[in-house]
Amino acid sequence: MMSLNRYRLKHLQKNNHHGAIRAGKLLERPDRLIGLILIGNNLVNILASAIATVIAIRLWGDTGILIATVVLTLVVLVFAEITPKTLAALHPEAVAFPATLILLPLLKLMSPLVWLVSRVTNGLLHIMGVDPAGKASDHLSKEELRTLVAEGGALIPAKRRRMLLNLLELEEVSVNDIMVPRSEVYGIDLDDSDDDILRCIQTSSHTRLPVWRDDINNIVGVLHLRNISKVIDRQGLDRAALEREMDAPYFIPESTPLHTQLMNFQKNKHRLAVVVDEYGEVMGLVAMEDILEEIVGEFTSNLSDAAGNIFPQRDESHIIAGTANVREINKALHWDLPTDGPKTLSGLILENLESFPDANVGLTIGRYRMEILELEGNVVRSVRVRVVGESGI
Repeated sequence: MMSLNRYRLKHLQKNNHHGAIRAGKLLERPDRLIGLILIGNNLVNILASAIATVIAIRLWGDTGILIATVVLTLVVLVFAEITPKTLAALHPEAVAFPATLILLPLLKLMSPLVWLVSRVTNGLLHIMGVDPAGKASDHLSKEELRTLVAEGGALIPAKRRRMLLNLLELEEVSVNDIMVPRSEVYGIDLDDSDDDILRCIQTSSHTRLPVWRDDINNIVGVLHLRNISKVIDRQGLDRAALEREMDAPYFIPESTPLHTQLMNFQKNKHRLAVVVDEYGEVMGLVAMEDILEEIVGEFTSNLSDAAGNIFPQRDESHIIAGTANVREINKALHWDLPTDGPKTLSGLILENLESFPDANVGLTIGRYRMEILELEGNVVRSVRVRVVGESGI
């Protein structure tokens, strides 16, 4: 009875499983259930001991007391304790549900004795400062739920288990972990010529484009390409129509947790947000699809990422673009590079070097040995990474 999975028991009760309903009634007052079981258990054991002692004395005299004690101990341990309780612990439902057919009537029949025993034991517990009426919390913490899902085994398909774990991890990830950094933002600059703007629209791999004037920090709107026919006429680009068809930009703080931002997208009916820091400077862009991909995995084909940022080598090392996101590297290669600091591999390397390298240098971060292959100004463009312990190290 005590080995029953309480969550499965609740599920079976909701589905009107009679055995689960009976077990639930008994477990509402575990003190009475335990009292009933122990009364019966001790009554049988003591009675068996008395009978065995009487029989042994008649057969072997005083020596029979020792013989009865040894034999009865072995019999009770093997056939009444260890074997049946091990079987019941391994198959709790198969044993507990049929047992409720006997336990419920017995509880009613022996209720006066059970009540008396419970009052005495509860009184002793009160003296020790324990509230017998208090129930252990059935609520799971986030960490416990994560462990429960991770250990679900064959009961939950691996893909769905990964999705559930990703959903639980949304609180630990903020929008600046998954945003497109400002250096990679693709959009329309109203200060460009009409031909450049048309070329930008025609070559775009995105359905929504941010529109700014003079500088990306001055984003004035977002253009949805479904409205492209309204901003292009026979004469070419209609700038007045372009500005008329733009949606107002939606700004969010860089520290917003993903689960909060997902609800905000749903509440405000937005699909694209501009991420800004505490000074109002644009840090990058995040789309609702980016958050959904954190849950279900990649489901869109981004042409700008087609070439990839990670290139496996024959010596089991990897050449990785410095602009690659650390979290994406960890997910792709099942690594554990630190994610509580810089978001890109270049930033992570510069933070650990504590200076801007003036030549190709090597360093070790945890179990990862890195060699800078290409520098461009103060930015690391490509890095060779080996995991310490793999071949060639």
